Amino acid sequence: MSILHVVSVSGGKDSLATLLIAIARFGRHRVIAIFCDTGNEHDEVHTYLDYLEQALGIAIIRLRASFDDEIAAKRRFIANDRRTRREYKTEPVFDESGTPVPARDGRGRIVTRTVKRGGVIVEEAVQKTRKVGGGRRVRWTNKAKRRALAILQPTGNPFLDLCLWKGRFPSRKAQFCTEQLKRNPAVEFQLDLVDAGHTIVSWQGVRRDESQNRRDALKFERVAPRMYIFRPIVDWTAMETVAYSTARGMRHNSLYSQGCDRVGCMPCINAGKDELRQIAARWPEHFARISEWEDLVSQASKRGFPPSSIRSCTSRAQAIGACTRLTRWLP
Repeated sequence: MSILHVVSVSGGKDSLATLLIAIARFGRHRVIAIFCDTGNEHDEVHTYLDYLEQALGIAIIRLRASFDDEIAAKRRFIANDRRTRREYKTEPVFDESGTPVPARDGRGRIVTRTVKRGGVIVEEAVQKTRKVGGGRRVRWTNKAKRRALAILQPTGNPFLDLCLWKGRFPSRKAQFCTEQLKRNPAVEFQLDLVDAGHTIVSWQGVRRDESQNRRDALKFERVAPRMYIFRPIVDWTAMETVAYSTARGMRHNSLYSQGCDRVGCMPCINAGKDELRQIAARWPEHFARISEWEDLVSQASKRGFPPSSIRSCTSRAQAIGACTRLTRWLP
């Protein structure tokens, strides 16, 4: 069938420039714009998407991840949990000469594993380990079960449902939100188009100077049969993307002029203290929402977690001043 160009739109300056380039090269009829709604967006993002649709004469397909099945599976797991074992830290065992002691199975035979060494597949012995310390109990207490099962229901909000399923919020070191809420819905959508017989070119507004993780990003690559990724602005600067869209009469998301460095999640786990101060000053309702979500996710977590500094603030002034840190959202 045909070649379709799928552009991931975020409401930000980079995706806008990418979308404009795609339309200019291939026309609206061969370009599909998609937006992955995390459920943690500022209302202005949706307003801006409406503006883009009207200004460019296109429809932007809104995608939302669903975790209904995952939450249902977690409910079943919690309800049926009867584990009474203990989990221990371990350390390797050596003999008197410092030689690793091999592990043995119940019949006294040495346990081995298959590994690749220097390009050669070999069988090597598994080193014996021993338990360290008293360990910890691995199971849900009855109290924790009642607490979690009472709250663990799909809400329809992708971000909140993801956190309820995980029993925690994402962090800088565990940024599962991007994968689960943005990448996976976009990939699933594009794979459906491939299954329908189309060849897909996925356009991404990625720039190498954005971060260290993107410094080696390729401009074009094949990722699967009939699936390609194209990053047309990979070697551009932020100023070049702004200038490109402005020269074509497009206005940018108003969040940029209100102190935001990014227009994605509000707040994003990558937000710094200065940006959080701006959010607290301009949109304190977002702090209140996160506080409510923390309560819910804590109840769905096996061990729960203490209240954040947001809930300890008693006034807007404190939120802007002393309480400028979200305990689970900042690095």
